[in-house]
Amino acid sequence: MCGIFGITNSEKASESCYYGIHAMQHRGQESAGIISADSEMVYAHHGMGLVSEVFNNVNTLSQLKGDTAIAHNRYSTTGASSAVNIAPLLFKHKESFIAVAHNGNLVNLDKTIKKLENNGALFKTSTDTEIIVHLIVRAKEEAFPDKVSAALKQLEGAFSLLIMTRKMLIAARDSLGLRPMVMGKLGNSTLFASETCAFDLIGAEYIREVEPGEIIVIDRESGKLESFRFSPKTSPKHCIFEMVYFSRPDSRVFGDNVDRARRKLGKNLAIESDHDHAQLVLSVPDSSNTIAIGFARRSEVKFDIGLIRNHYVGRTFIAPLQSERDLKVHLKFNTVKGVLEGRNVILVDDSIVRGTTLKKLIKLIREAGVKEVHVRIASPPIRHPCFYGLDFPTHCELVTYERNLDDICRYIGADSLHYLSIDGLLNSMAEPKSHYCTACFTGDYPIPVTDKEKAQDNYINEI
Repeated sequence: MCGIFGITNSEKASESCYYGIHAMQHRGQESAGIISADSEMVYAHHGMGLVSEVFNNVNTLSQLKGDTAIAHNRYSTTGASSAVNIAPLLFKHKESFIAVAHNGNLVNLDKTIKKLENNGALFKTSTDTEIIVHLIVRAKEEAFPDKVSAALKQLEGAFSLLIMTRKMLIAARDSLGLRPMVMGKLGNSTLFASETCAFDLIGAEYIREVEPGEIIVIDRESGKLESFRFSPKTSPKHCIFEMVYFSRPDSRVFGDNVDRARRKLGKNLAIESDHDHAQLVLSVPDSSNTIAIGFARRSEVKFDIGLIRNHYVGRTFIAPLQSERDLKVHLKFNTVKGVLEGRNVILVDDSIVRGTTLKKLIKLIREAGVKEVHVRIASPPIRHPCFYGLDFPTHCELVTYERNLDDICRYIGADSLHYLSIDGLLNSMAEPKSHYCTACFTGDYPIPVTDKEKAQDNYINEI
């Protein structure tokens, strides 16, 4: 899962990119980069760390000249968390260049890599983004947009893409729309982003989603926009975890307001679970804040702030190493003892992936003197790996591995545990139930993943 941002026909292209990926810092905290271009040159700046750390020199943005730029926040799923994999990726090609920012994961890596290597391809990174570039430049079509179309037809998996060359800016999205991507306007500039919160920060207007299976080409000189499809229309399969956890609540994702969806998740969770003996509803800030508000309103149990989050510590779920996740729990949260002491509390969270964060958090809450901790989760149990861009690629990493509900409850140290049903989850969304990917809950993968490809995916995550 990553955040991408692009803009063309702007006097402040790199500055807009900076603010765009800053607004989407929650989507990736390992590295950040911006590539910009004018009519003569291409400019790039990348680094490991947060956006504010990578672009901490006042002169950096002024050196990223040009009217067109793309940017990327990285959260590694395919490819190691290392400097060589920092995006956007930049390649020299003939008399031009190709810069690419990618959000998502490809699943047909094994056969695609072998095919490219047999044709003489050399790889300098371990990301699947580089594979896309190799497919583009090897396509037989003459026009560059047609090359992109031919390449995307060979891909299987999730991808929202921004591609910049000397002549054009291209946005594209996989045929199922697994990952979000939106288009906006700011004066005469056209923008693309993973989430609308990136537009809000710079005052841009949301226009629409980039449609699943769509390629949008903007000529950098004339500003002319063309749109065409590289795949026929089909029922989308949006990643429902975007609505549950990843996206910011103030964003519009998959045509829906994330805050609205999360409040409905909380209301449905309250309908489905017991809350008779609770005195307080608490959230695990920040992703479950509005879920807990929805739960409290429906259950008529008082909502209060019992956990304080240190916002200078990143999201624990997307920290690359388990040791970092463990330390970040203590750095990230502290309890309000006056609120918690002597109370029976309901702790509302969006999901449980590995369970280690929640386990340590419940221990902190108990140390604050609560009588009982009843955990309510606003999604079903995660029982299956995700191969489309989420960082739980193996069964044994999940808290549900070889554990039933009672086992999980004991493991995290709660007095009771209840998960939202799959129907309660889907009924909280604005679009039809069939429009969402729920593979991590149900095992129903919209794009089949073979055992061989799973092994390849795990291998790339390790190197």
